[in-house]
Amino acid sequence: MAVERIWLDVPFAEKDEAKAPGARWDQFFRRWYAPRPGMTSLERWVPVSEIPSLLPGEDRSLGSSLFVDLVPDSCWFTNVRSCVSSKDWDRLRRVICMRAGKRCEACGAGEDRETERWLEVHERWTYDESHQVQTLKRLICLCSDCHTVTHFGFAQVRGLDAQARAHLIKVTGMTPVEADQHIKRAFDVWRARSRLTRTLDLSMLTNIGITVAPPPDADARAGVAQETLRAKAAGASSSVPRQQRPDDRAQTRRGR
Repeated sequence: MAVERIWLDVPFAEKDEAKAPGARWDQFFRRWYAPRPGMTSLERWVPVSEIPSLLPGEDRSLGSSLFVDLVPDSCWFTNVRSCVSSKDWDRLRRVICMRAGKRCEACGAGEDRETERWLEVHERWTYDESHQVQTLKRLICLCSDCHTVTHFGFAQVRGLDAQARAHLIKVTGMTPVEADQHIKRAFDVWRARSRLTRTLDLSMLTNIGITVAPPPDADARAGVAQETLRAKAAGASSSVPRQQRPDDRAQTRRGR
């Protein structure tokens, strides 16, 4: 009789620690597991609870197509990834990708190691202008190509704007003129939203028991954004390959 696997939540940085006492990797589910009960050396990675496939208050209809989705500059690099632990981020990423059938929810593509196309998680927000609140309302699975389109401003910093524009046209069927108009409107919205500094509402995560570290104070975020952007721009001009493996990249990159 087959023994039910005991799933583990192992952050990428701790994979060697878990592997040494016997944890094994399931390639399909992209998750570590204990091959048998009673392996006390792996107990630290046994999840307290599973993350539901539909997060409380999440709007799965919010922004399913591909579009340029620029985050106000006061919130650059102060996002979900930077506010939760590596362990919880890995848990969230796994749930979001699995519920999407391991396909991009914008273009339908899956991962492809040969072309270095990976599946990533993108945040969709709503904006309450009267109360100056930016609320997390959806997490969506996007391939790295579609994710580059959504963060078109960061694509420009990395010299990938022509590639991102071509992908936008390919996926949406826009004409080149329509694509340019779409990008211009997105930047117009971004400039308007960037005039206000907002409070981040991450209750969609705290309501399922995920601990959220407070982001920098609103007045300090602009400095964090500019410092991080300069560092990433410098890295983009170096000889580092355009894409890293997804597990490596998840530790360092949540570019805008």
